[in-house]
Amino acid sequence: MSARPVLPSSCAPQAAAASAPADGRARPFVLGAERRHTRAMAWSPNRNALRGRVAVVTGATRGAGRGIAAALGEAGATVVCTGRSTGSTRSEYNRPETIEETAELVTHLGGTGIAVALDHLDPARVKALADGIRADHGHIDVLVNDIWGGELLKGGPAQWNTPIWAHDLDKGLRILRLAIDTHLVTSHHLLPLLIDRPGGLLVEVTDGTLEYNAAHYRISVFYDLAKVSVNRLAFSQGHELKPHGATAVAITPGWLRSEMMLDNFGVSEESWRDAVDRKMAPPDFALSESPRYVGRAVVALASDPDRSRWNQRSVSSAQLAHEYGFTDLDGSRPDIWRYFEEADSSASRFDPPV
Repeated sequence: MSARPVLPSSCAPQAAAASAPADGRARPFVLGAERRHTRAMAWSPNRNALRGRVAVVTGATRGAGRGIAAALGEAGATVVCTGRSTGSTRSEYNRPETIEETAELVTHLGGTGIAVALDHLDPARVKALADGIRADHGHIDVLVNDIWGGELLKGGPAQWNTPIWAHDLDKGLRILRLAIDTHLVTSHHLLPLLIDRPGGLLVEVTDGTLEYNAAHYRISVFYDLAKVSVNRLAFSQGHELKPHGATAVAITPGWLRSEMMLDNFGVSEESWRDAVDRKMAPPDFALSESPRYVGRAVVALASDPDRSRWNQRSVSSAQLAHEYGFTDLDGSRPDIWRYFEEADSSASRFDPPV
């Protein structure tokens, strides 16, 4: 692992400006202590909210996928967890997390976890997954497309902003295969199990809301296209799902405290604030969120009988937290996207004319 932190592609610190000081000149935007996290609030999950429902979470080995699977288990669902890393085989990440551990976590939290080792670029194996679910469960209530696997390919901050003509073409095309083709293959084979009765929910997990990505260049042409495309997938699939009474939503976490991110800063989920206090991480890491936060956002959507109002939309975990009232594990409601929006607004107000 590189000594230089690989910052989350969704929330790499943004250069911004604060309100104008007395001399009228722009100053760097500073995250005040009062903005770091909202105060802890009393909230606890409904352990039976999704009891009897069947969910499939792809890319569930670690990160947002594991957080989503865990939250679904927390709500009592049966969760089929797919991923490439198992107790005997590792993906190119070469990390210790396994898909079996995710399934065990789901069961420990009150649901039923089922681990399936699978590469979603293999259509035949994804079809076999669909056939197995049809035989064992007959139906899917929630499908979460969270397949990614491109962290190493996108590189760290030193490699960001490399123009397309200087970018490694094979790596760039591989990013698109991992980020887009996997989702298409999965939807092709699994959505028939979601639309056989009304009320199904498809969640496309991406990095950045539609609005944010439309106004910001994201790391490279390949990464940018990948994340914008996933937002669009929710829109286009939502169009096709609507006649069947199903809903598609694109959701982005904020600055995610994934296992890889915590390792980069040398902290754990329990001690993550030390990264800010000891200045190992940028100040806005104080607005980071655990993977369970976006998971609870998915649970909130799946539990809402009026979830069709979100069809084809792009939302963030924080936006849904404010809508539904759930909190992160520590009782807070971090919202780094709002912080970025306000920082951008301040910068645009006080940048000197060119």
